[in-house]
Amino acid sequence: DDFSLDPEDCQLLTRIPKVKCLRNGRREGLIRSRVRGADTAIADILTFLDSHCEVNSEWLQPMLQRVREDYTRVVSPIIDVISLDNFAYLAASADLRGGFDWSLHFKWEQIPIEQKLSRTDPTQSIRTPVIAGGIFVINKSWFNHLGKYDTQMDIWGGENFELSFRVWMCGGSLEIVPCSRVGHVFRKRHPYDFPEGNALTYIKNTKRTAEVWMDEYKQYYYEARPSAIGKSFGSIADRVEQRRKLNCKSFQWYLENVYPELKVPEKELIPGIIKQGANCLESQGQDTAGNSLAGIGSCKGSVNNPVATQEWIFTDPLIRQQDKCLSITSFSTGSQVTIEACNQKDGRQVQYYMDFTDT
Repeated sequence: DDFSLDPEDCQLLTRIPKVKCLRNGRREGLIRSRVRGADTAIADILTFLDSHCEVNSEWLQPMLQRVREDYTRVVSPIIDVISLDNFAYLAASADLRGGFDWSLHFKWEQIPIEQKLSRTDPTQSIRTPVIAGGIFVINKSWFNHLGKYDTQMDIWGGENFELSFRVWMCGGSLEIVPCSRVGHVFRKRHPYDFPEGNALTYIKNTKRTAEVWMDEYKQYYYEARPSAIGKSFGSIADRVEQRRKLNCKSFQWYLENVYPELKVPEKELIPGIIKQGANCLESQGQDTAGNSLAGIGSCKGSVNNPVATQEWIFTDPLIRQQDKCLSITSFSTGSQVTIEACNQKDGRQVQYYMDFTDT
């Protein structure tokens, strides 16, 4: 009971068998309230539920089983939709997982086709990069070991990203259990107030997440959410120290191993010419294999307005012309310079140094 207006609400709830009700002495918000509840709970496994939910028959056992098999798993059910208008129950797809964009906006997305094809059993758990956060099951010792929630976050919002990154990067895993379904009322507005407003609170919470967990990739958070630049977010020293003590992996590891589908925005495209004296690199004819060749020719046009065959785009670490990239046929002396389909993993295309004249 997060200091609700009617103090009798908490007392009435305790009349229900097995129910204990804790009442906060002031409004704390979801995040700190959940930590208080977790600290008070005596069971080995914690189950967090939003209040506006309706569970189904035997909804809990499949999730408990997954956590019992591996205490580092954090599991969530399929979250069905309960209509806000008439409480109609609408089943959600069983092929969804949690995702997000660089602004740290949560979204449901289809599981990758490779993961879908490898599923031989519809009851098989689904790996998910993030959880929605409202409903999940976690081992209490693991929850405490990881550092619970960041209690310097306020009210609601962003805590699911912080917990999700922490679980994956610090040795655990997240999954959705198809055999468990819980209905959830998705409201159009929050029934409670945010002291600093909804938007500022969300910025503070997600900014704390980005600063602690996203390493150099936090720049893309700020590019996607420029309103976060310059906003205060409090001290994160204790959370940074917690990450160090847990010896957690990097956010790059997370992108490569957990969420490779989240594409890193391309760096700024720099068009220009590649020039030596009065000559410029240009696309020419084709070799016997059908690859376009690149060679030196007299510069045409100007630096600011080159001809199409002499204009290149530098997209570190590759150099492109239209949809193809500068390459070499081999690493030996006398290798031809060609223009082939772009492949960043192909060492023949990575440009270690080039004097690039931009526009």
